Amino acid sequence: CKYRKKLLVSRQISDDIKQFSYEICQRHSVIIRYMETDRDHIHYMIETEPIMSISKIVNLMKSYTTYHIWKRYPQYLRKQFWKEHTFWTDGYFACSVGDVSEEMLKRYIENQG
Repeated sequence: CKYRKKLLVSRQISDDIKQFSYEICQRHSVIIRYMETDRDHIHYMIETEPIMSISKIVNLMKSYTTYHIWKRYPQYLRKQFWKEHTFWTDGYFACSVGDVSEEMLKRYIENQG
């Protein structure tokens, strides 16, 4: 989350972010294998064909989830961000599965939060 705000502590917001993530990924043939939130960020393990760049996928997910979370919680988010219509930071980290097993990544993601 922007400014490392602990907005994903709320189970409802966290669950909504997950649902919005599934929705946008399904529209673009991106499969979320595993997903878990921590207090101020989210971990995904996704599967996709190499037809769309990772940066495009991240942009779609951040844009879609921000738009819909603001529609659902406008008063709460205004208290957090004032006039700035934001939710996520600009950066992200992505890597491909290589030196670690899928099971290790799954356990890591599931143990977040």
